Amino acid sequence: MTVNQRTVIHCDMNAFFASVEQSARPELRGKPIAVVGSGGRPVITTSSYEARARGVKTGMAVWEGRRLCPELIIVIGDNKKYQHTSTEINRIFQDFTPEVEAFSIDESWLDITHSLKMFGSAETIAYQIKARIKHQFDITCSIGIAPNKLLAKLASDLQKPDGLTIIKPDDVSRILEHMPASELCGIGKKTAATLRLMNINTCGELGRCDEARLTRKFGIIGRRLMLMGQGIDDSPVTPFGEEDEVKSVGHSSTLERDIDDPLEIRRFLLQLSEMVGSRARRYNVAGKTISLYVRYADFFSSWGKQTTIKRHTNQSDEIYRTAVGILETVDLEQPVRLLGISLSNLQHEVEQLPLFIEDRKKLEATKAMDEVNQKYGNMVVTLGSLLPGKEKRGNHVIPPSWRPDGIKNVKCT
Repeated sequence: MTVNQRTVIHCDMNAFFASVEQSARPELRGKPIAVVGSGGRPVITTSSYEARARGVKTGMAVWEGRRLCPELIIVIGDNKKYQHTSTEINRIFQDFTPEVEAFSIDESWLDITHSLKMFGSAETIAYQIKARIKHQFDITCSIGIAPNKLLAKLASDLQKPDGLTIIKPDDVSRILEHMPASELCGIGKKTAATLRLMNINTCGELGRCDEARLTRKFGIIGRRLMLMGQGIDDSPVTPFGEEDEVKSVGHSSTLERDIDDPLEIRRFLLQLSEMVGSRARRYNVAGKTISLYVRYADFFSSWGKQTTIKRHTNQSDEIYRTAVGILETVDLEQPVRLLGISLSNLQHEVEQLPLFIEDRKKLEATKAMDEVNQKYGNMVVTLGSLLPGKEKRGNHVIPPSWRPDGIKNVKCT
């Protein structure tokens, strides 16, 4: 079966956080609400469609939202509620196909190619998904159906809220011919601006552009951009836990909103370092190579760098400081959507009594923190000296636990 014979669904929950709040609290239904981060920062994470109709948008300051909509209701976000809902929604998806890839907490791809004979048609599957989500959670989603992930996501964006759009293989060229290139997932503001300077505005123009010209300007992604303009995308729908295996202990987390504040990014890195260090200690492994992975807001743009230190470690503070050191060598080009830290070059059965008294005290303190955090949850206790800025608490990370298949297993050398 060729890639073009695939049938892929992209499901995008509509105003997810706000919709979950309105479903859970009947008094908020039909009213303009804005969800803000659990740390109380005055930035709107998402807004209901009633608020959007008044101009209230994601990333807007609360004061600005209230200026546009004086009756705007501010709701403090509840990450656990959103994670639970997302988990259950992904379980619904798995009733139709095992090939489900969670793109973010409110978006997933489903490869339903092998499910069509069982359910009849892609459209039937889509309507059943929409009905079950509406019945179980009283929220809506927009669904796109297409031959690949790129086009399925494009399709889901075309009719919101509660839409269903199908892009058939024979219609791809016609639909893309006059579609702005910036509408494609993976072409962010910076790339779109560069393309406009090259007199490339539409997908049709991008798909016909000389590959060498794009490569000279964009490097190795030039060919990918040309193929995107043609609607070609051969990337598979990869269920969580079935990615290429790596011999490492790692955590990656999708943030509840795109961020570019260096202090906020460091807070998230601290949480991830705690998660990686805790699991490494639980499995009694330590590593010498710390890797940092960053995915930008446009999804396709990302980078990863690593550093190898002198000795094996599974201590969260060392992992954190190394990750921050890597971050400081890079100028971030866009707001960040996902962060990941991994520990590799692993060594087994590393636990031994440290030689120096201070190191022994540190080890005992670490064990005590692990016991508390395993019982009550990650980051209940952490090293206060590591927390950047004045804020000492505030978990804004949507952790990997919400994904349908749980967290990635440890792979050791």
